Amino acid sequence: MTMLKEGRPTAPVTVKDAHMAPATATGNRALMLEEALIFEIGSTDTTGVDFAPAPKLATRLGGLERGAIGLPGLSEQETVRHYTRLSRQNYAIDLGLFPLGSCTMKHNPRLNEKVARMPGFADLHPLAPQSTVQGALAVIHELAEWLVTLTGMHAVAMSPKAGAHGELCGLLAIRSALEARGDARSVVLVPESAHGTNPATAAFCGYKVEDIPATPEGRVDLAALTARLGPDVAAVMITNPNTCGLFERDLKTISDAVHAAGAFVYCDGANFNAIVGRVRPGDLGVDAMHINLHKTFSTPHGGGGPGSGPVVLSEALAPYAPLPFVERQGDRFVLIEEESAEDHHAGTFGRMVAFHGQMGMFTRALAYILSHGADGLRQVAEDAVLNANYILRSLDDVLDAPFGGSGPCMHEALFSDKGLADGFTTLDIAKGLIDEGFHPMTMYFPLVVHGAMLVEPTETESKAALDQFIMALRSLAQRAKAGDEALKGAPYHAPRRRLDETLAARKPVLTWEAPTLAQAAE
Repeated sequence: MTMLKEGRPTAPVTVKDAHMAPATATGNRALMLEEALIFEIGSTDTTGVDFAPAPKLATRLGGLERGAIGLPGLSEQETVRHYTRLSRQNYAIDLGLFPLGSCTMKHNPRLNEKVARMPGFADLHPLAPQSTVQGALAVIHELAEWLVTLTGMHAVAMSPKAGAHGELCGLLAIRSALEARGDARSVVLVPESAHGTNPATAAFCGYKVEDIPATPEGRVDLAALTARLGPDVAAVMITNPNTCGLFERDLKTISDAVHAAGAFVYCDGANFNAIVGRVRPGDLGVDAMHINLHKTFSTPHGGGGPGSGPVVLSEALAPYAPLPFVERQGDRFVLIEEESAEDHHAGTFGRMVAFHGQMGMFTRALAYILSHGADGLRQVAEDAVLNANYILRSLDDVLDAPFGGSGPCMHEALFSDKGLADGFTTLDIAKGLIDEGFHPMTMYFPLVVHGAMLVEPTETESKAALDQFIMALRSLAQRAKAGDEALKGAPYHAPRRRLDETLAARKPVLTWEAPTLAQAAE
């Protein structure tokens, strides 16, 4: 037998226009699989399981019977493959740096997840007798004590489910306090540098919202704010550090002026990660502040789990906090609800949720706090600020930093589109980041900066990760300033190309419709 001496080719062949990859028969691109809609995979005529025919029994639905709802039938394998393929087209904090400004997309430690899945936490029922869930109530109580201590406040409402829900809680407490003293007020002041949910929440509560301008250095205009204070102002909602990435140095002066006018100070605590362990908002005169556990205290965002927004309250607002809350009575913990509130919490404005809040998030947040300790939390803030300033100063020679001269930034670095070539926008840079393997930063916010690019790296990113991101953003900024037309077509390597952003927002197609016979024939 003669040995075959012809080897397989090992060197790449030079192809003309190699950058123009030929189309594949399947539409797949190597490991990037083109996935159809689930309605296009399965059929309403099939099913992934076999059941014996159901016996004909008398219905008890009283005319509420439902016919076929048009869901496709898929096997288990088809279902698993479908959702796994879709998940691979998404971006996540476990894949890389997530630079969304004012979002604090930090790493979610696996220790937190392990603790939250322990029996006794993961399998709790909210209606279990209190005597059987003393450990869970102890977790809620201990976390509450930490939040009160870290903020220098008097009490905390644990039940709000997220930041905006916490804002609603704080404003309802403020309204209750004003009503208790017979002082109906109608206006809430919101600085331009505050989060967008602040005016929305105030309007939802029935207040008239008035803007307070920012100074050229990006902070609240103290003179304009104090000039507007009057007997109709119920509260000032201020974000600190603000959305320009700056610490509001005049907050104590602002609080004193607001209190002198008979109003209250609500602080948006979404950016608490920059000051945790270093600044206590209560010392600055804050009356209410929500804390995003899914930001500062590392519980997952979005699809990773529900948010949680406990609200810390000053002594003036504590009597009006919502139910329920956990109270220690001797050697046991008691959940104070309507039936047990009695006279010592008669001023409560009521209840915001059906049960006690997000237990899984409480467990994760407390695990994070205990694993860091007080000194570790202080270092969290210091490292978050260090990373943000590293990004700011590494890019301010190629991107305009409108408040770069206002002193060090806090948790996030803010850039504008000033200096880009004509016809190039922040959106072009953001789409280019997708090709570079990064989720885009927060765009066009805050509104006080034209073409804003807001970058928050958090403390959990290494210098190597920051350097790679800086390299990518620097390259894109240079291309945009040089007028590289190819950037306007980005992204090129994502599962989908650039959409018409306006059309997608105004006329989204969110439902699937079965094709007509004529369409199917085509």
